[in-house]
Order: sequence, then C-alpha cells, then structure tokens
Amino acid sequence: MMEFTMREGGFSTEFAYGKLDISGNEEYGFRPYQLLVSSVAVCSGGVLRKVLEKMRLSFEDIKLTADVERNPDVADRIEKIHLHFIIKAEDLDEGKVKKALELTRKNCSMVQSVIGSIDVTESFEII
Repeated sequence: MMEFTMREGGFSTEFAYGKLDISGNEEYGFRPYQLLVSSVAVCSGGVLRKVLEKMRLSFEDIKLTADVERNPDVADRIEKIHLHFIIKAEDLDEGKVKKALELTRKNCSMVQSVIGSIDVTESFEII
C-alpha cells in the first residue's frame, strides 16, 4: 500500500529510495502529469534495454524524449505521448530495433496500463 501525506501545496510519500513530493505547483514538487509521463517513458526505456540485451544487440546508450499532447478542454487530460528513442550503436539493424520496440510495447506495464486512455506512439533513430 502507498500512503500520501498532505503538505503545504501538495502531498508527499516515502519510498525505499527516498521522499517524493507531488503537487500541481512545481514550487512544491513534481506535477502529477510529469510523473505519469515519466513512468510511461522510463518503463518503456527500461524494457527496451532488456529486450535489446536479450536479442544480443549491442548498443552504447539509450536516450529518449517524450512529446505530450494535452486537452485543455477536458481537465488538461493527457491524450497522446510520443516516445522517441535515440539509440547510440554501431551496425544496429533497424528491422531488429522495430521488433524490439514491438516487444517493448507489449511488455511495458505502464504502456499497457494506459492503452485505451492515452495514445502512446514510438519512433527511434540510431546514432
């Protein structure tokens, strides 16, 4: 069970890794939408890393960006998250990366949790 305590300007919680402050005001903590988008992005990045490793595809680094579309008419709802993966590698086959991204999408618990509510799309480049 997770427990959240009301603080000035938001809520906080403690995890084994440390304290997390959450607020609609960035002066007091992370905004809820930042945490949701970060969860989807980092879960996808971590799963992609594991999939590439299991496929024995060598890479030096993975960075990713998340472009978010929100609907201001419906409570500023997140409607779309586009994840762009920047993979640093030599001689990496694009077809295998596409397959790895398909597996990533199927195995990322955060992406699977928002399917039907948020349109999550992916693209990649190899540098």
